[in-house]
Amino acid sequence: MRRVVVTGLGMINSVGHDKESAFKAICDGECGIDTITIFDPESFSVKIAGEVKDFDPATVMHPKEVKKADRFIHLGLKAAQEAMADAAFAENIDMDRFGVCAGSGIGGLPSIEKNSVILETRGPRRISPFFIPGALVNMLGGFVSIAHGTKGPNLSSVTACAAGTHAISEAVKTIVCNGAERMLVVSAESAITGVGVGGFAAMKALSTRNDDPKHASRPFDANRDGFVMGEGAGALVLEEYEVAVARGAKIYGEIIGFGESGDANHITTPSLDGPARAMAAAYKMAGEPKLDYVNAHGTSTPVNDKNETAALKDLLGGKENCPPMSSIKGQIGHCLGAAGGIEAVTCLMAMRDGIIPPTINYETPDENCDLDYVTEGARKADLNIVMSNSFGFGGTNGVLIFKKI
Repeated sequence: MRRVVVTGLGMINSVGHDKESAFKAICDGECGIDTITIFDPESFSVKIAGEVKDFDPATVMHPKEVKKADRFIHLGLKAAQEAMADAAFAENIDMDRFGVCAGSGIGGLPSIEKNSVILETRGPRRISPFFIPGALVNMLGGFVSIAHGTKGPNLSSVTACAAGTHAISEAVKTIVCNGAERMLVVSAESAITGVGVGGFAAMKALSTRNDDPKHASRPFDANRDGFVMGEGAGALVLEEYEVAVARGAKIYGEIIGFGESGDANHITTPSLDGPARAMAAAYKMAGEPKLDYVNAHGTSTPVNDKNETAALKDLLGGKENCPPMSSIKGQIGHCLGAAGGIEAVTCLMAMRDGIIPPTINYETPDENCDLDYVTEGARKADLNIVMSNSFGFGGTNGVLIFKKI
């Protein structure tokens, strides 16, 4: 089977506009969650989120073109630009064999909200002609493909909070099946809008710790009361191993396993069985190696954190066999469809630097969450094989396993 490696990385989130500053902030335990400024949250039951602040989309698009794309595309273009620069390609790359796989859970929600208001208040003739092409999820891949001239497969994953992870596994499949030699994977989300926050709040999915936003997202803590919305983007350049070696590319790691499953249980409440089967499938594909670290989905919701803990213990035969597991959602919030991409970038940088990012805001133990969650701060460690989990509404699950080369 063709081997697939990662040769370029990029990310942007609420604690940094590039991979190095964001990763350092995550490892330092900094928190980007605060009172919402994108809209006035005064009348909302939830008033907090992890916003990307001070980002100018004109740095990635011509100022006259900015209005043609939703904010999630702006963020995705930023991460993709960094990943492509990081991969350091020469000019003679075969772009016909270079594809794109995009991922987003919701896509252009701000544009949908804005144009719905325009329809109701000003009529259908005032709807923007850029609304549809700027809001569709697959337009993230479209804009990225145009920006970088990639002419291979142009794919998209729209699988809720597993979209970023599924976009990576889809890209791996494309390379393994010889549909491309290289794939640029980009996952992005920007759903911090009135209808977005209001919708998740109506489901009782979000933390209401409005008076203490820095401590609102608390994965695995007994007093967790829901997730906090975040926004951002992650990007990875994937290449067939021999192709990457031939051009002398630096390699962050190899993707040695992926697993996918469906809960067939409930539209929003996660099961234990579904995530467990996805983890088992990835683990088996990878050859059942010794895991050095697991980057948890770790949403800070009562059910997910308990189930994810139990699933890992089932996979590895008990608590005593489980490696350290941490969640970075306390730092940046839950970036929905972008979470898997951002967390994959974080895993690869953790392997590069030999450091495990911490789970912040863990104060009160939960008897159902009894693993080593790296709660004392970032921890130095020799990381050779790392797992990353993503689980989404609709019972869709994705797991990746990376190996250091």
